[in-house]
Amino acid sequence: MRKTTLFRTLVEGPEILVLPGAHDGLTARVIEKCGFKALTAGGYSFSASLLGKPDIGLLTMTEMVHQYRNLVNAVDIPVFADADTGYGDVNNVMRTVREYEAAGVAGLFIEDQVFPKRCGHMAGKAVIPLEEMVAKIKAAVAARQDPDLVIMARTDALAVHGFDDAIRRGKAYAEAGADMIFVEAVTSEEQMRTVNREILKPTLANMIEGGKTPLKTPQELQDLGYAVVVHPCSLTYAVAGAAMRCMTELATHGTTAGCRESMMDFDEFFRFIGAPEIREREKRFF
Repeated sequence: MRKTTLFRTLVEGPEILVLPGAHDGLTARVIEKCGFKALTAGGYSFSASLLGKPDIGLLTMTEMVHQYRNLVNAVDIPVFADADTGYGDVNNVMRTVREYEAAGVAGLFIEDQVFPKRCGHMAGKAVIPLEEMVAKIKAAVAARQDPDLVIMARTDALAVHGFDDAIRRGKAYAEAGADMIFVEAVTSEEQMRTVNREILKPTLANMIEGGKTPLKTPQELQDLGYAVVVHPCSLTYAVAGAAMRCMTELATHGTTAGCRESMMDFDEFFRFIGAPEIREREKRFF
């Protein structure tokens, strides 16, 4: 089964799909090794891992595509991608979809923020007119080569124009052909219920530690009507926290002995990263 077909089946299935977020090939392998059926990755964590910068629209489309290609090649599970604003008008959106699809992603989303965008849980966002975003969605749908490639539309209108406008946009984007809808930064369970009552397409919930949206379990989100839940920053926050503790230990004591319990050692990492399989493959050719 193609990864696009598998991903669409998972999105449309009866059980909510849990998508942890990776920011590189290493974290993608962690997600796969832990048994998740698919993963996501976004500009927030890519900006942090590649640039050491916040998510304020600094990465270009080609940089994002390069990183997604690395993730797709690192794992065997589907990868759901962040295409930001589509990087321009309808012509840019069409190129973006084709480049992402060529990189091997199983799905992608575009959002209605003004470029340069910023993290959906940051203040100071702005959104483009509804009609302009509808045109982008239509262009994205027309551009995909594989009809099973999932295209999601995200609206950031709630923080800019209010909840009613976010719902209006979500409905319009669904009518324009988006396969899935994401109303970003909802702030209450009641808003969550309304999103899923009003929008008649699969919906996505975004769980960010310390963000604006209440954290819920997958079962709670499924009961509220969501089809997919992403945890886009959890691994990035975990890696940053563990790295700070480890380097603080080294700077303070001159050794990592105090944090060894939370670390892999050489042999464990050798196995985790797939080196034994590579050595066996080499033997087959020699």
